[in-house]
Amino acid sequence: MYQKKLEEDIRCPLEYGLELFGGKWKSRIICVLAAKHVLRYSEIRKEMVNITDAVLASTLKELIASQIICRKSYDEIPPRVEYSLTEKGESVVPILQSICNWAGAFYKENSEHTMTQCRKCDYR
Repeated sequence: MYQKKLEEDIRCPLEYGLELFGGKWKSRIICVLAAKHVLRYSEIRKEMVNITDAVLASTLKELIASQIICRKSYDEIPPRVEYSLTEKGESVVPILQSICNWAGAFYKENSEHTMTQCRKCDYR
């Protein structure tokens, strides 16, 4: 996994929050898990369009390290691993919904393209 040459210099809570759930894939994974509650890796992969296995695995590891999602493995044959949101992860969902609502309102004003509503969210 890539390691940064300089240590993080987070100076405000917003930067901390964006580090935990910002970016292209983290928020989408959180939304998928919020809608489906518990998923296996292959099920998350099916829900996420256009993500590579390497990026998905790396992003899941980051979310686990940040305690946003929980990874539970079962001692079975074949092995079974499930992912779900932690309490900390569930607390992020309303924030992401608010950002989506805000962005959707302004995207419509500033674009001739129509933005389709995410099917994982139950809000407008």
